[in-house]
Amino acid sequence: MTFPLLPPFASLTGPLGFYPVVHDAGWVQRLLDWGVRTVQLRIKAAGHTPASIEREVRAAIEAGRRVPGAQVFINDHWQLALDAGAYGVHLGQEDLDTADIEALRRAGLRLGLSTHTPTELARAQAVQPSYLAIGPVYPTTLKVMPYEPVGLERLAAWSARVAPCPVVAIGGISLERLPGVLACGVAGAAVVSAVTLAADPEEAALAGLRLVACAAHPAGPRA
Repeated sequence: MTFPLLPPFASLTGPLGFYPVVHDAGWVQRLLDWGVRTVQLRIKAAGHTPASIEREVRAAIEAGRRVPGAQVFINDHWQLALDAGAYGVHLGQEDLDTADIEALRRAGLRLGLSTHTPTELARAQAVQPSYLAIGPVYPTTLKVMPYEPVGLERLAAWSARVAPCPVVAIGGISLERLPGVLACGVAGAAVVSAVTLAADPEEAALAGLRLVACAAHPAGPRA
């Protein structure tokens, strides 16, 4: 299946690397303080009022503005993100049917799109987003997924297929699995519970940053 090619979105301003996905602006601020530079705020409507969601979105965006090199993405709430001048938004496939993609592009926001199958990958690639997310790489218990895990072999193949568009791997990625995921040629790896549910979240975040740095600059042979 082919899809019409749309004008490209703005490019990322830095590497994606270690990419935590968190549920409130407080986590965004903490991660930025610890040296993480790519973060996604994914706050769901359940249990939140529209006003509280707007406060969280605006607080996350402001936290990113205060940190040089920060890339803070807002999941789903693209209208709030657009109004508040966000750096970027992350959308799912269903959002492509309802979001004002052209308005986001005109405003200069960066766009990340989720994909789970080859067809979704082709549809998302035609939008020419700032990056593509592929997953779930591994089974995840955080939410019910109607898709089978992609696995490392397909992750590597699909990432190569959409090059040079940056790819973020997501789904069931722990710190232990991170090196294998990064070896698939992806530009970044999104994590959720690996940080937010860790006994020591700061150390988990720092460990993730170290693993990404090692993958980007592997040690050469000793003289």
